[in-house]
Amino acid sequence: MFQNSFPDKAMIAELTAKMLWEIGAVHFRADEPYTFTSGLKSPVYIDCRKLISYPRIRSAVSDFGCATVMRDAGFEKYDVVAGGETAGIPYAAFIAERLGLPMIYIRKKPKGFGRNARIEGDLKEGQRVLFVEDLTTDGGSKIGFADAIREAGAEVTDTFSVFYYDIFKDAPATLKKHGMDLHYLTTWHEVLAVARAEKLFDEATLEAVKEFLNAPYEWSAKHGGISERA
Repeated sequence: MFQNSFPDKAMIAELTAKMLWEIGAVHFRADEPYTFTSGLKSPVYIDCRKLISYPRIRSAVSDFGCATVMRDAGFEKYDVVAGGETAGIPYAAFIAERLGLPMIYIRKKPKGFGRNARIEGDLKEGQRVLFVEDLTTDGGSKIGFADAIREAGAEVTDTFSVFYYDIFKDAPATLKKHGMDLHYLTTWHEVLAVARAEKLFDEATLEAVKEFLNAPYEWSAKHGGISERA
């Protein structure tokens, strides 16, 4: 952990973006767009799960996450760290270990047998929870996880993700409306900046990505995808 001072936000964002590129966790493909579950066509794709296979990188990301949460939310604000099934679970474990806190995880839905539980681990009524996932798109999935925590009698006011898309501009406001502040390390904009600085792609691809980030639904519609949020 960082003992004396917290690293600058911009430095964290750039270094995290560089690490994502180094391990091949992010991809640009403008000529053959990716199709999201929603039907959105996109020239960008990310797989944050790859980070957990690289010990030095996952350690740096976990340190950055702890520093970001403590700097922006508080030092003694949480009693428990929760991960969302499934990609959020390892990051919750890494951060809980560093913060010296208990960890739980939240299922997407009850498992259908036994206790039929959504929450695995020991969550007590009144405890304050930091909810962790690998990434945030429009914020919608986090609301259901937060509801499960609150139904158990606990409190959740903050959510952390390694990566935030930052193309659905109402995501922070949506989460705030449901009682959560969003904290994250980096976004597509920093990833694009690194790709441009290091000349990882031709100019046409970089410009296509920039166009998508500025107007995702318009770009999607021009490439055969949905033109508005369902």
